[in-house]
Amino acid sequence: MVFPTAHVQPRTLVRDAKPEAGNRMTTPATPVGKNATDPSADAARTAIRKARGALARYRVMAIVTGVMLLLLCVELILNYVVKVSWEDAIRWIPFAHGWIYVVYLVTVVDLWSKMRWKFGRLVTQVLAGVIPVMSFVVEKNVHRDAEAKLQALADQYGV
Repeated sequence: MVFPTAHVQPRTLVRDAKPEAGNRMTTPATPVGKNATDPSADAARTAIRKARGALARYRVMAIVTGVMLLLLCVELILNYVVKVSWEDAIRWIPFAHGWIYVVYLVTVVDLWSKMRWKFGRLVTQVLAGVIPVMSFVVEKNVHRDAEAKLQALADQYGV
């Protein structure tokens, strides 16, 4: 069976201007230098900028979520172990932690998708929001790994 071939546009080639070269075809014309508009460098610059923004949002939410989780633990200890009844003063903590955790999950998924990490990293970050003190430890490791990856990407594309 013969498949019909689609019409493919030929690449625009630059003719060699040297007379001794005999008008032969050479490589495609590409801009050179830092002022040139390289689509891959522009795309890398945009991706790095977006990933750094997602990382900053994640860092803030990881710290806020960790603090709220510690406050929730203190509230639970005071309420159920020490039997101190400050219900009016600390009743808002579980609700605040719940909504802050939802926002934290959004920032986790945003950073995970922009950094293109494996699924295990997502699970670790999600669990860090419900285990006391773990959000601080995971945030430090995530920030270190993300910065290293973004710096390597910036060096690779020269941005």
